[in-house]
Amino acid sequence: MIQVARTKENRVRERWSGKAIIPLRRAFSLFLVAFAVLCFTSKASARPQEPSALPESRNNAPAAQTQAPPSTNSLNIPRDGNNTAQISGTVIDVTGAPVEGAQVSLLDRSGAPVLQVLTDEVGRFSFSVSAPGSFRLKVAAEGFETLTIAGELHAGENYNVPPLTLKVATEVTEVHVAPTQAQIAEDQIKQQEKQRVFGVVPNFYVTYLGDDTAPLTPKQKFELAWRTTIDPVTFIITGAVAGVQQASNFNSGYGQGAQGYGKRFGASYADLVAGTFIGGAILPSLLKQDPRYFYKGTGTFRSRALYAIANSVICKGDNKRWQVNYSNILGSLAAGGISNLYYPAQNRNGVGLTFENALIGIGATAAANLLQEFVVRKITPNLPSTAAGKTQSPVSKVLTVIEREGF
Repeated sequence: MIQVARTKENRVRERWSGKAIIPLRRAFSLFLVAFAVLCFTSKASARPQEPSALPESRNNAPAAQTQAPPSTNSLNIPRDGNNTAQISGTVIDVTGAPVEGAQVSLLDRSGAPVLQVLTDEVGRFSFSVSAPGSFRLKVAAEGFETLTIAGELHAGENYNVPPLTLKVATEVTEVHVAPTQAQIAEDQIKQQEKQRVFGVVPNFYVTYLGDDTAPLTPKQKFELAWRTTIDPVTFIITGAVAGVQQASNFNSGYGQGAQGYGKRFGASYADLVAGTFIGGAILPSLLKQDPRYFYKGTGTFRSRALYAIANSVICKGDNKRWQVNYSNILGSLAAGGISNLYYPAQNRNGVGLTFENALIGIGATAAANLLQEFVVRKITPNLPSTAAGKTQSPVSKVLTVIEREGF
């Protein structure tokens, strides 16, 4: 009995406990829903409402007006038809003529352009803005100085800017004048004309400037030849040579005495003039070769001696490349042939005399080059400052190899 009673009691408890718990659960769920709705509503009411965008009005600005990137200025392009203000004006130059195509920019406070327009054929421009306030205009045109002005715009006002006068831009032109090769060569010739052995004997046909030597123009080659042949010392040396020939009875057909001396002097001077002009001016101009000796000054004695001798048949061209010295070889042959015209009949030997004088001329050039390389520079004052010898010419390299290999 007791057990049956307990069983009924338990069933009663379970039935009542279920009925009590279910309403509590529903009430709690309703409470959570109400609380969530209340929180959502409070957040929505606390969020600030965004202003609705105003519909943009039709663009009434001129065709040339363009909008620049957004800025912080109170002056903007119009967004509606109310309180629209106009800024207009004319751009002219100092003569009063209109400036067409000038760029007029409406600037914000930071100096950035808000609107930009180009002036028409009569120099006019116009802006449409919607907000009043201070403004600045910048006017720029090619060939003119940039102009910036400031003004104050009121609501609904048509602001007519006074004529904007642009000044012609000051153009600074830098001209770098570099001397030509002919001018450099002329200066170098003036220096060479100061080169005199012992300060007396002309030493014009040698350069100590190496690769810095500028090539001569044909006119300069003739001037150098002329300067050499009319130098007073040239006449003195020619007179001394004629005296030696007189004493040794060279070219005996001239005879002795004053007449014989005069003929020998004339023949010697004619040889010098013919050789100088033909080998130092005419042929070098035609063949574009440099008649001067390029002092080497570096290397062993043998390499320098070979270089000096080789330069009697090798020379530099006007292009600064080494080549066969046709000017000296042909010049010696030509001078030898011409000498047949004024040498005594019994001393003429036709072709033999021509080649004899040519070989003498080439040998004399080699001997003179040896003296230039080893002696003359030491006894020649007023030499130009030089960097000669720091670079080795192709001929020098070949001669160095020949010496090194023992040929």
